[in-house]
Amino acid sequence: MTRLTAQQITEAAPEGWSYLLDALVTRIATKDFGSGLALVDAIGSAAEAANHHPDLDLRYGHVEVRLRSHDEGGVTDRDVMLARTITALAAEAGLSPSRAGLSRIELGLDTPAFETVLPFWQVALGMTRAEGPDVGDELRDPAGQLPTIWFQRSGDEEPRQRWHADLWLHPDDVQPRIDAALAAGGTLVSDAEAPSFWVLADPEGNRMCLCTWQERS
Repeated sequence: MTRLTAQQITEAAPEGWSYLLDALVTRIATKDFGSGLALVDAIGSAAEAANHHPDLDLRYGHVEVRLRSHDEGGVTDRDVMLARTITALAAEAGLSPSRAGLSRIELGLDTPAFETVLPFWQVALGMTRAEGPDVGDELRDPAGQLPTIWFQRSGDEEPRQRWHADLWLHPDDVQPRIDAALAAGGTLVSDAEAPSFWVLADPEGNRMCLCTWQERS
């Protein structure tokens, strides 16, 4: 299987699915816990038949599905095919996949010498280090529960930004989120890198980025 580009994924994904942080994701609202459990069981059977297994998060009101081919480091045709199968299973149960409200968050630490601080955060949070040309230097939770932490080299002049959040959204959800943030007292610091990312700040100057897959290598 070959890893698909973000554009290929977006064009091939079924309705209600979103490409976020190298994975194809959706949220399926369920009537109650029992119907969610039944859907998870059906997805599990289909995944076993396909020998390709998604990450599933069962909650009282929904089932969240995340598809990614770990051996390829991204989304492949088999993820798209399983997404279509899951969409059909949901339809049989009278349910519909939806991307509404979906997002993923990462934390970035801006520091002039991340080599010094990275080992502390790695052991303090119990995370593993991922490094390489595709990921830079990141800390990841082996269980996938904590957000990824990545390190960005910065200057040492004060005052300076340290921690910031990167929130990944579907491209159609960015402008409404910016509008809501500005109405809540925030400011748009920069859109120079849009549509890859926008930089926002709260009333105290704490920054975050709204990120999409667009215009990325």
